[in-house]
Amino acid sequence: MNVQGGAVIRPATATDHDAIWDILRPVYRAGETYCIPRDISRDAALADWFAPPFTAFVAELDGRVMGTSHVGANRPGGGSHVANASFATHPDARGRGVARSLVEHAKSWAAGQGFRAMQFNFVVSTNADAVHLWQKAGFEVAGRLPGAFLHPRLGPVDALVMFQTLKGDTHEP
Repeated sequence: MNVQGGAVIRPATATDHDAIWDILRPVYRAGETYCIPRDISRDAALADWFAPPFTAFVAELDGRVMGTSHVGANRPGGGSHVANASFATHPDARGRGVARSLVEHAKSWAAGQGFRAMQFNFVVSTNADAVHLWQKAGFEVAGRLPGAFLHPRLGPVDALVMFQTLKGDTHEP
């Protein structure tokens, strides 16, 4: 268990499935921020969220699960020293520091696991709150993929690749 900015961050368990699905369902159904089928089933969504090589976490405020993340290797082999992560929060968490706590926890956990950097492969550019949060947390836009995401209301929008070194020189073996 880890306290970050008032939120208690802990590894997610099967007893958290309902709370995690309550957070993921509206995000996935909206189809505006993740490359996940909008009609994904609960079981498929949870299987994806908990799938190796990722470790799933939840953020609790006042004993209630208000956010979730999963963190793990971005790619195997030569890319295994770079972590990736995904985040989602409950609408009631807005403005309460839960997302920031999850991001800081993910960076700290990844560094503690020996990851040297963290990369977000496909950040939908119109997800302004997330882009702003991640930039405040030290991530930089490393690339832009023009029109790579088919937004359900806006049509093709750009996707961003965001990156941050966690420790040391990421070019060393």
